Amino acid sequence: MAEEKMNPVIDDEHEKRWYVVNTYSGHENRVKDNLEKRVETMGIQDSLFRIIVAEEPEIEIKNGKKVEKMKNMFPGYVFVEMMMTDEAWYVVRNTPGVTGFIGSSGGGAKPFPVSPDEMESILRRMGKADMSITVDFGVGDIVKVERGPFTGMVGRVNSMNDKDNIASVLINLFGRETPTDISYTDLIKNNPDE
Repeated sequence: MAEEKMNPVIDDEHEKRWYVVNTYSGHENRVKDNLEKRVETMGIQDSLFRIIVAEEPEIEIKNGKKVEKMKNMFPGYVFVEMMMTDEAWYVVRNTPGVTGFIGSSGGGAKPFPVSPDEMESILRRMGKADMSITVDFGVGDIVKVERGPFTGMVGRVNSMNDKDNIASVLINLFGRETPTDISYTDLIKNNPDE
């Protein structure tokens, strides 16, 4: 009983979480393709969701011309959003090119998931941040900016874009109420009486 309190059991089998899969370096996209095909052929769409190779655009100059190419942010790794069922775990581990999961102690132990904050940061760098963020403010509420160039400023929420997790906040700049787009994560609800 005391052991359970020290190591709380996480029910990953019924929760969608992100995991890091180790691959042979340079085979990340091949592993992604293999996993996507296996999801279809084995009918496990209800436990294996998004498969991402974390890439960001990089500008390279070749022969005096700018060439944009994708740079792998984490060579040798693929991010998999899944429910850690026995079947899904087996399918991922036995996909050609996969060498294992990061965060598994081995010996048949299932891996630990990536923290939601870390995954949000990675998705944001890739321009794919679409994880929902729960906030305690809404349109018309007074909010305070916690981070960024407007730190400490207070304004009224004019509109909210839940898809991009950005609020348009009316901030008093140079004597005028100016709509400013600010990430939900940079705002907190403020008491209008302060």
